[in-house]
Amino acid sequence: MAFATRMTQALRQNWRHYLVEAGGIIAFLTFSSLAAVVFHHPDSAVARALGPREWVQRIGMGLVVGGLIAAMAYSPWGKRSGAHFNPAVTLGFWHLGHIAAADALWYALAQFAGALGAGAVLHWALAPWFGHPSIHHNTTRPLEGPHGWAVALGAEVVISSMLMLGLLWTMHSARGKKWTGALAGLLLAVFVVVEAPLSGMSLNPARTLGSAVAAGEAPHLWLYFVGPLGAMWATAEAYRRHRLRRLPTEYPPQFPDAAA
Repeated sequence: MAFATRMTQALRQNWRHYLVEAGGIIAFLTFSSLAAVVFHHPDSAVARALGPREWVQRIGMGLVVGGLIAAMAYSPWGKRSGAHFNPAVTLGFWHLGHIAAADALWYALAQFAGALGAGAVLHWALAPWFGHPSIHHNTTRPLEGPHGWAVALGAEVVISSMLMLGLLWTMHSARGKKWTGALAGLLLAVFVVVEAPLSGMSLNPARTLGSAVAAGEAPHLWLYFVGPLGAMWATAEAYRRHRLRRLPTEYPPQFPDAAA
């Protein structure tokens, strides 16, 4: 069967899943952008109440982002699609055979389309506040300096690997499976607080591209593709080999829905 035919059939059968994936990244960008204004803009009463320490403000951001991811993962819509909301997560699970190639491609297209649309709308709607240096249009950017890009790339690789490993670990644990969405939310909250100063805490090439295109700013955009995509694919491959060594007669296993 030609790939174009498989793509058409997948669209007819699973278009609701693709809409969920687009809606998920739209929700993520919307809430994270609003939270950036609330917690970081100097005119915000919340930011003033929390004081000038950025790490304290990032705790608020982390709670919003992490809580949103967990809520979407456990929602009926998130359970419908598997709550990827991230092309890097989709790539990892496609590599493990969890999702068909046609569906994976539609997922990625929906995720990028949702991010680009949300980025444009939010850039217009939040224009009076988005341009402040403390917000930078909610773009992800590396540290300033000659080696800032290398630090950001390394940080993105680390957090992307940690997220994928956490998802795989909980999903294949009888007791831990129900905590997959909660773990994803917790990890993102911690990353916002700890890692965001290094790279902006992307994990997600669609999220970064949507903000960058709308703002007309793309500092070292390539690293936000190479880091998350490469790290999650490599982590999935390492996990596959680990499972193959432990369960040679049972591989390939069935990989249940992911939440990320």
